Amino acid sequence: MPGAKRLQPVRREPAAIAIAHQLTEAIMDGTLAPGTQLGEAELAAELGVSRGPLREAMQRLVQQGIAYSEPHRGVFVTTLTEDDVRDIYLARTAIESAACRLILRRDPQRTADRLARVHHAMADAAQRGDHTALSAADTELHQVLVEESGSPRLKRMAQTLLVETRMCITALQDKYPVPDVMVDEHAAIIQAIRDGGEEHLLRLMDDHMQDAVRRLTQQPEQAVGGVSPKPEAVGN
Repeated sequence: MPGAKRLQPVRREPAAIAIAHQLTEAIMDGTLAPGTQLGEAELAAELGVSRGPLREAMQRLVQQGIAYSEPHRGVFVTTLTEDDVRDIYLARTAIESAACRLILRRDPQRTADRLARVHHAMADAAQRGDHTALSAADTELHQVLVEESGSPRLKRMAQTLLVETRMCITALQDKYPVPDVMVDEHAAIIQAIRDGGEEHLLRLMDDHMQDAVRRLTQQPEQAVGGVSPKPEAVGN
């Protein structure tokens, strides 16, 4: 048709991004445990990809800090220390508190409704005793919270922190909050968003983060799972 706008070819997601996404998911759920070497030959065969995009994907993980590279040895999944845990939650508190302030100035009821839908999945996972689904719902709820701030920079900064959080939680399932307590804490945060009280909301968020730090760092005398008390254990 004369003058009609021509359709553009559909672009597929670059292979390196898709590979990085799969590797990140495997790191978050513990399939690739802390300290695991990311062997090129094995991963390329398992994923059915060539080594070029695989190397690019692994470099993305190194740039995010969830993997590290050792000269002449290879790339390894990062082992987080207790200092890392405290730093992760310190950064998350700053980012998510800022997101809460912005949410209260935008459309808090819409945000609360959206969070409530994720919270329903969280409560269902808790009732079923499905810790993997519970952890995934927890991560999604906090992702939604930051997205609802409308700040692309807060969202970008939160992405790696949430991956690192899942790494901590997967390594320390036994220290994860009692499911009912976790569901109740998030319900209180959602209600505070509905109520619109900034001071109360920020206090709940800070308490929620500090409680997580206490649970994840309660055994300083030894390394548990993927979290080590010794800062020098981190390879990145």
